[in-house]
Formats: sequence, C-alpha cells, structure tokens
Amino acid sequence: MTWDESIARIPADVEQPDKIIGSFTARQVIILSGTGALLYAAYLAAADHVPPLVCAVVALPVAIGAVLLAIGRHDGISLDCYVLAAIRHHHSPKNLVSSPEDIPMPPAWIAANARRPPAPLKLPARGVAGDGLIDLGPDGIAAVAEISTVSFALRTPDEQDALVAVFGRWLNSLSGPAQILVRAERVDLSDTIATLHDNACRLPHPALASAALEHAAFLSDLSDRHDLLRRQVLLIIREPAVATNGRDAAAARALRRLDEASRVLGSCGLTARLLDARAVTTLLAACFDPSAPPLPDDDLALPGEVITTGGPC
Repeated sequence: MTWDESIARIPADVEQPDKIIGSFTARQVIILSGTGALLYAAYLAAADHVPPLVCAVVALPVAIGAVLLAIGRHDGISLDCYVLAAIRHHHSPKNLVSSPEDIPMPPAWIAANARRPPAPLKLPARGVAGDGLIDLGPDGIAAVAEISTVSFALRTPDEQDALVAVFGRWLNSLSGPAQILVRAERVDLSDTIATLHDNACRLPHPALASAALEHAAFLSDLSDRHDLLRRQVLLIIREPAVATNGRDAAAARALRRLDEASRVLGSCGLTARLLDARAVTTLLAACFDPSAPPLPDDDLALPGEVITTGGPC
C-alpha cells in the first residue's frame, strides 16, 4: 500500500477570503463589476448628448477610485472597509460617557450650546463580578486565566511532538468559544531596584552587598536605555447565558471548562491561574490604554467599590 506524498499548502491566514475570479475576491469583483456597470449605463444614457472624450475624462477618476478601493489596503485592512470605517467614525459621537441608557438633552432653560449631548459608551463588558468573571450581557460570561509558557525550541523532537499532541487534544475537546490572547505590557523595575537598595545594607557580607548594588545599577541602566516589555498569555473562556437568569449556570460552565483546560494543559507543563476581580479590572484598564504605566493594585477600585481616602475628613 502506497501513500501519496504530495504536499497540500495551507495559507498562514486561515481567514483569508476565497478567490472567485483569478486573484480577485468576491468583494473586489462586486466593486469592479458594479462600477463598470454603472459607468457603462451612464455612458449609454449620455452618449447622445456628451462627446465621448468628455465621458472618458469623467469616467477615468471614478474607475481609478474603484480600482483603488478594490485592491488597495491600509494597515492590513482593505481600503473600502477603511473608508467605511472612517465615514462611520466621522458621523459617530465623539463625547462618550459610561451610562447604561441614552443621555437626555439638557433642559431648554439651561444656557448650553446646541451641540449633540454625550452618547453612552457601549462596551461588550457590562462589569466584573467578585469572582473575577466578566459579565458580557447578552453574550454570556467570560473567565480569564493567565497561562504560563514553555520553551518549545529547547525540547527534543519527541518532547515537541508530545506538546503538540497535548495542545491538539485540548483543541479537540473544546465545547464552546475560547480565545488565546498574547499581549505585551511594560515592565516597571523601580520596585525591584528599590528593594535591592534597601536590602543591600542588611546582607551578611560586603561582597554580597556590592553585588546587590551592582545588580541594581545594571537594572536601572537597562530600564533607562530600553523599553522593557513582558509577554502575557491569557486564556479566555466564554459561555453564553441561555436565559435571563442563566448567569450562574454560565459562570459554572465557564469555570468548569477552565478547570478542564488547566488539567489538560498541565500535562505539558503549563499552569493556569484564574484572575480575580482586581486583576481582571487592571487588565481591562491596561487594554484601554496600553501605553500608560501599569497601575498598582491598591490604586484601582473595583466596580461598585466605595473610594475612600486616608486623609482627614
């Protein structure tokens, strides 16, 4: 019995649209053929009244624009989608506030300008529960866990095959939506450097104190000369809420699926840590402003938590 050794190439972008005619997708064919049909219909309607040269001059910019919309790309996005997004952004309200309902117009007796009032900021996340689960409203419940990493390149071929087999077994066992998110965040070494300086004087030997101070100086110089980043791998499990009161059932299913993923991935040396409410809130705040320095856990209040101050009343 012989096996066919021909190789089938699978594109890296599995979401790449199918080619319908030549190298053109269905979207590109619709744009080009639709523009051509409109230009031809306009030519037939105006051919008896307008010279052909004038028709060609008018039709040329329209044809060039259609070609650019069909085949052009900007930042990895097709140009027609980019233009539609720009138009939608131009007409959308720019002043957004966190409110579950529409913002009413100010009363007539208030001397306010006639601009549009702020619009409600509609986010997919309705809130973070005390157990760290994200309430997605009609989309259900999401549980977030931080996953450790393993060095795949340093493993032997047999170990690599075992890791791939375990990961494939977990993918085949999925019974609902799951997402693997790899994000980069800034690393702040100020606390580590301060700790080294504070503990250096308490070390039992001068050589150890000197080594600690040298290491602190090295970290300080490294932090000044480079933008230090660390990779964070997150596993998000989402469970839909079947009924209005099905949040508890969806939360139980999400936690159970996360526990099953933790057991399966633990076979290849990966550990999953469920993020609590404060860690999830910090994560969402960091995703809204990735360039901002990370906030300490003590400086971030949970949703619905009363904010107090240590100063005098």
